[in-house]
Amino acid sequence: MSAANAEQKKLLDDTLLWLCATDSPIGEEKALCDAVEKRLAEGPKKLAARRYGNSIVVPFIRKGGGRKHIGLVGHLDTVRTENGPARVDGDRLYGAGSSDMKSGLAVMLALAETVDELPCDVTLVFYAREEGPFAENELGPVLEEDTDLATLDLAVCMEPSDNKLHLGCNGSLHAELTFVGRTAHSARPWEGENAVMKAATFLADVAAREPEPVAISGVTYRSVFTITQAKDGGRGRNVVPDRFLLNLNHRFAPTFTIEQAKARVVALVAGRADIRFIDESPAAMPYRDHPLVHALVAAGVRDVAPKQAWTDVARFAARGIAAVNFGPGENAQAHQKNESTSLALVHEGFEIVRRWLAEIR
Repeated sequence: MSAANAEQKKLLDDTLLWLCATDSPIGEEKALCDAVEKRLAEGPKKLAARRYGNSIVVPFIRKGGGRKHIGLVGHLDTVRTENGPARVDGDRLYGAGSSDMKSGLAVMLALAETVDELPCDVTLVFYAREEGPFAENELGPVLEEDTDLATLDLAVCMEPSDNKLHLGCNGSLHAELTFVGRTAHSARPWEGENAVMKAATFLADVAAREPEPVAISGVTYRSVFTITQAKDGGRGRNVVPDRFLLNLNHRFAPTFTIEQAKARVVALVAGRADIRFIDESPAAMPYRDHPLVHALVAAGVRDVAPKQAWTDVARFAARGIAAVNFGPGENAQAHQKNESTSLALVHEGFEIVRRWLAEIR
């Protein structure tokens, strides 16, 4: 390993530790946004940011003149999990968001601080509130207000993917289902109508439903229905419940629109409960045949796979901007207690992105 590589790796390790040392659970991103903005402004390139709430857009290299324009995009927030102080133990760095997705942010910052020239333009986007409802995500307003982002040729969401290229994303619907019955004394249950028992056939139908594979551009997405919450199931131990609420999460392949996905939920419920859709996130197509995506694959990604989860590539796709997921964080560590990531993956991810950007024409 050369001295230059050693310095680069140390910068990446120190940067990731620095990011994880500042807690940024969803809704509390201001301190980290302030710190990142200050670091870029005072760093070697003196990069100025355009700020929107607790999100910033940073033109890293922006010359125009017909050059390709790449966006590297990462969210500042983390989920609220149990983690100790940020620390390094061997090859692993522990801390909230270390995989999802401060490892991606570390790559973005290291590129901004060490790369002097590229044959393409690069804009960095650090944004807040990704880990919550679609409507509260700050990337939406950022894309509305920052018109320069409309010129992106490709956006790369630096989501944890183990340095694999994850194409597109499934859409996501959350529906609150209310089963309605009638109260009675539990000693005489025939005098009432048990709302929990009314849900039994529906629960059995969901449990029996197999994932539905959908192949697009050589990768296979799976549409699924999952019960994620059950609540308000009774008034007392001796009362027949007259109300039972379930949260149904439908993850749907990119071949379905939100309206089609909602119709699928309605068909599955089949009149057995009242439905209220409480969160709606569109899917995104894979963009596998995009020339810049081909170039990213050639730069050394570990594999090419579909994104079974939802990510903000869908926001870009909805605006006609091609977008993919690629990041050094470990997918299996996302949202875990005592979250950690491999520093070797972070080093490798940096090199893949740097190599790719250097070859774009």
